[in-house]
Amino acid sequence: MTRNDRHRTLHQLTAAIDAGEVDTVVVAFTDMQGRLQGKRLHARYFLDVVVGHGTEGCNYLLGVDIDMNTVAGYAITSWDRGYGDMEFVLDLDTIRLLTHLPATAMVQCDLVWPDHAPVVQSPRAVLKAQTARAAELGYAALSGTELEFILFEDTYEAARDARYQGLTPSNQYNVDYSILGTTRVEPLLRDIRNTMYAAGLNVEGAKGECNFGQHEIGFLYDDVLVTADNHSVYKTVAKEIAAHHGKSLTFMAKFNEREGNSCHVHLSLRGQDGRIVFWDDATGTRSELYDQFVAGVLATMPDFTLLYAPNVNSYKRFAAGSFAPTTIAWGEDNRTCAVRLVGHGAGARMENRVPGGDVNPYLALAAMLAGGLHGIEKGLALEPPLEGNAYTSGRPQVPATLLEARNAFHDSAIARAALGDAVVDHYTNMADVELAAFGAAVTDWELVRSFERM
Repeated sequence: MTRNDRHRTLHQLTAAIDAGEVDTVVVAFTDMQGRLQGKRLHARYFLDVVVGHGTEGCNYLLGVDIDMNTVAGYAITSWDRGYGDMEFVLDLDTIRLLTHLPATAMVQCDLVWPDHAPVVQSPRAVLKAQTARAAELGYAALSGTELEFILFEDTYEAARDARYQGLTPSNQYNVDYSILGTTRVEPLLRDIRNTMYAAGLNVEGAKGECNFGQHEIGFLYDDVLVTADNHSVYKTVAKEIAAHHGKSLTFMAKFNEREGNSCHVHLSLRGQDGRIVFWDDATGTRSELYDQFVAGVLATMPDFTLLYAPNVNSYKRFAAGSFAPTTIAWGEDNRTCAVRLVGHGAGARMENRVPGGDVNPYLALAAMLAGGLHGIEKGLALEPPLEGNAYTSGRPQVPATLLEARNAFHDSAIARAALGDAVVDHYTNMADVELAAFGAAVTDWELVRSFERM
């Protein structure tokens, strides 16, 4: 049984390899920064060796910065520990074809140590631990992520040579919902949509967004693990397809002073038998469980902001009047709040508007589940909805800097109880590494402001 009819079973993949239709298999996992990391294997080696015996990768892959530099402070990987291996455990439910590449399939992986103990700090393991908690309470979690990017006419190489300054956006005015604006870049959007559909994602559609060259491709709601797996594949493939078109795109949270790239995360619970638990059909209103879940996400927003906004740049997106949230509040279909409730009946769900395009989906979904389950377990009451403009409401604010979010996460008893000390300490160190790197950098802003005039 596959996730849908566009995923492949191992039997189907074997037949495709035997027929010469697939000659390369990518085995990959998602790292701390949300990137796919792994290996390209010859298909025959994959079948003859890896399916039965697995493959390995250096454990430094969960202990490097964005530039792949080894850094200190991680308990699981260091020079003193010798930088040993982790094993890649194939999740055969994730076999998919990558039609933008010749004769290529992909399998996503979990990570275990040589003694087969799970690597609990890996993002997929962090999310699986929270889905297991939900299952113990009788619930399954569904989610969808809405991920924006900005598209440029420049290649990635040209953009780097220009130090990412003076790039030409593919649309040079606001194309929010514009059919003309999306037509201008439809060859690329179409390639991404159709490639992702062939790879097993349930594609909804594409629309323009506000910043110049900004677009969003939407995918249907699914199980939280499926959504996180698909999200990671989509980000990588979208960049690869952009490169094939001689263009580049970025998911960074705040590329310039205009609108940032959001990643609104929708989430709801169902009973494990599929029953609706966020809605009371008898009264036509939200269930008490739904209110408790949302109350928990709000109560733990400062605790888990680090997992929603993991980089220095993430916090540049939080600006009043920008459609990015600054206020910890909820509202009925209110886009000025951190949490927006939408839908009814089977479609009732919460939208977390805090994450940006740089978010690691596994960690964000794990944090939302941890917060929501905390609300259920503690029976938290949901405050009344915020009416009107949350930016001017005077309500508590989302942490405004990476340092503030780092400290709240590190000191959170709720985070440590839900995720475990090993996970909290690991991602606290990731924040420390980023803060140190940014603190040592001389920015373009400083040069322009200071070179002549100071």
